Amino acid sequence: MARPTLVLLPGLLNTGSIFDLVRARLGDTVDLITPDLHPYDSMSAMANAVLNAAPQRFSLGGFSMGGYVCFEILRRAPERVERLALIDTQAAPDTTEATARRRGMIEQTRIGRFHGLQPSLLPTLVHPSQLSNPAVVDPMLAMAATVGPEGFVREMRAIMARPDSRPQLVDITVPTVVISGRQDHSIPLARAEEMAADISHSQLVVIEECGHMAPLEKPDEVAAALRRWLAQ
Repeated sequence: MARPTLVLLPGLLNTGSIFDLVRARLGDTVDLITPDLHPYDSMSAMANAVLNAAPQRFSLGGFSMGGYVCFEILRRAPERVERLALIDTQAAPDTTEATARRRGMIEQTRIGRFHGLQPSLLPTLVHPSQLSNPAVVDPMLAMAATVGPEGFVREMRAIMARPDSRPQLVDITVPTVVISGRQDHSIPLARAEEMAADISHSQLVVIEECGHMAPLEKPDEVAAALRRWLAQ
């Protein structure tokens, strides 16, 4: 019997390697595909690239920006998705203020002020207990350097232009797990609760003492939640 395929999509300034720790804990149960998204400048292009690389039927998960791409894939090819995992992400579009901040960061990048992931941003991304943990921080810095300024701008443009996916939630009928770090300051737990409330056949998993970067901060808990979901 063929093993199921799980496609996991990374977030902003991440590569597919953000799931390396999760992969090590799931490798015996699924064939895991973790594509990079930073070469593409729109949700449409990202979704098409994933669909072209994936088998005809697959389980789908997305972390942060990757969750936005999941919604685009569901708009395009819902019949190909067997189940859905939404990790530290949201269905809502950017607020006006968030869009303005992103435009400012793009402008700073254009004038040569992109220096990867700034250490000053780490407290907004990870739980305080992880700020000095090299197993969490070092991969974040390395991934941001790999994505680079051009990849960062492409991703930001895609994020700003994404549609509101909240009306779509009631149409999702596949088994869904919504995973959120309780101390996620980038995308608050309330956003996860809203998605879980609107998606039938969904389960909300809240990871304690965890910020936004759950796949790095708490890979055991993320993998365990995914394993339960895959067994449904």
